[in-house]
Amino acid sequence: MSVTDYARIVSEGQGLHSVASVSEDGRISLHIDLKNDAPDLHKEHTLDEEEFAVDKTEWKTCPNMNILIMIVGSRGDVQPYVALGKRFLKDGHRVRIATHETFRQFVTEAGLEFFNIGGNPQDLMSYMVKNPGLMPGFASLTNGDIVRKRKMLTEMIDGCWLSCHSPCPITGRAFAADTIISNPPAFAHIHCAEALGIPLLLSFSEYKTPTVAFAHPLVNIASSNAGNRMSNYLSYAAADLLTWQGIGDILNAFRTSKLGLHPLSIRTGPGYVDRLKVPWTYCMSPALVPKPGDWKNHIDVVGFYFLDLATSYQPEPDLIAFLDAGDPPVYIGFGSVVVDDPAALSKIIFDATQQAGVRALVSAGWGGLGGTAVPPHVFMLGNIPHDWLFDQERVAAVVHHGGAGTTAIGLAKGRPTVIVPFFGDQAFWGHMIHKAGAGPKPIHHKDLTVKKLKDALQFAVSPAAKSAAASLAVKIREEKGVDKGVEMFYKHLPLLNMRCDLDPSRLAVWWSATHCLKLSAFAAQTLANEKLLTMRSLVLHRPKEYKQKKKAAECCNGGGAGALFWSLTHETKLGGTLSYVDQKLLFFT
Repeated sequence: MSVTDYARIVSEGQGLHSVASVSEDGRISLHIDLKNDAPDLHKEHTLDEEEFAVDKTEWKTCPNMNILIMIVGSRGDVQPYVALGKRFLKDGHRVRIATHETFRQFVTEAGLEFFNIGGNPQDLMSYMVKNPGLMPGFASLTNGDIVRKRKMLTEMIDGCWLSCHSPCPITGRAFAADTIISNPPAFAHIHCAEALGIPLLLSFSEYKTPTVAFAHPLVNIASSNAGNRMSNYLSYAAADLLTWQGIGDILNAFRTSKLGLHPLSIRTGPGYVDRLKVPWTYCMSPALVPKPGDWKNHIDVVGFYFLDLATSYQPEPDLIAFLDAGDPPVYIGFGSVVVDDPAALSKIIFDATQQAGVRALVSAGWGGLGGTAVPPHVFMLGNIPHDWLFDQERVAAVVHHGGAGTTAIGLAKGRPTVIVPFFGDQAFWGHMIHKAGAGPKPIHHKDLTVKKLKDALQFAVSPAAKSAAASLAVKIREEKGVDKGVEMFYKHLPLLNMRCDLDPSRLAVWWSATHCLKLSAFAAQTLANEKLLTMRSLVLHRPKEYKQKKKAAECCNGGGAGALFWSLTHETKLGGTLSYVDQKLLFFT
């Protein structure tokens, strides 16, 4: 099979013709051809949502509950939610973080409960470096990567479901989730919430919700006769369709065999959470990327989530000696990214820093940087808290891959930033930092040379970049992202349908049809002891149901980008066709 056999996707209908072709780096090149003139979408084309059973006045009065946080990804993906979980503990909630075994100690040392969902984050990062976009490269099609990653995805989805209700395998302590917070790559989130009838909050440090403000981070709109805002909006539908084409069979098998839910189709599966209007909390700075006008009341941008690790950190004497021996160095590290040729990348770093006339702290990371003769102007770092290292001007600037966590702490500490993206939305962060004046244009890792890195470093240590980074830092620190994130979580909960009718300070877990009452476990047992009801007469209370909006007329506000896509495709009448290559290519996005 040639590359073009799977890299070209065509949509043909009476109202819309579109072609999505996949480039070598996995990004989608999208061509849109509207058959009939259509007005562009307004920048605030959506309406506020009437959220179910939210308490608009007493939302702070929240019963203690079991909060499950599902996270798939690297250490940088997990760390913000450890900070969020610790904040929930202060409010009296029980918090379980369901993620990869690698992060067990990190989670438990923070005082949170841990559940292993399987999967190897180092393998995930290696795969994403090879396949940086939505679709895998040709090599991954032929070397077995796809089969292995689909197997890992199935394992993680099953692990997420077990984390909802299984006791801790080590302590034996029982657990039943009352609500779920999840990042999108966990994939199981909405299906588990739907099966259990509990509220879900999606949260991430990169944009996934359709908007007219900018295109999907992994979609390049090559040509379009639609308006700019409509083209941006439709790019999310294209990404959702490709995602579903790659993993829809896995999710449907999970829904039918494990959860007892109906399967979803090519029309109902893509953009499912968008159509259901699941609330989102984006843990990123609105000072860096303001909230788009078409993101309404169920979507919040609250600021970065920071975990304070600096207070307990004691640096090694040789690091202190290096820092004291000259001007503040630049920090260079690529965290959890697995690098194909660490020796070559190390040489570029060593030569560029020498030519730029700067000292450097270089983190070995998962990429294994170093490993060769290290010049005297470079100090090799192990694992070190960024909030300590970037504080008090210990470093002059930071160079990294654009992971959200490192980006956040670097900017919060006022450090000019150079982004060398490898995959995903990392380039997006680089462009936003450059737009703010706090760093140069991002340099893709495949294009990185000694000269380009040298020039970027000289830009980063310039007075202009330092001033822009300092200004941005003031705004980021004022946002108090974790506190705001907790508030938004409470505000979106269906608390009016979650509290016990007899004792609102407790969570309702039972429903009495006889008495039309929502009851906590304590209230139900008390009534049973008094012979006022029998436990056998009760059924489990489901505080949140997920019902799709089906009218095509609701395509913009109710149906989201996917419904708009189908509405345009079949603009005059049903009968258009959508052709896909039947390959299970996509694993992770």
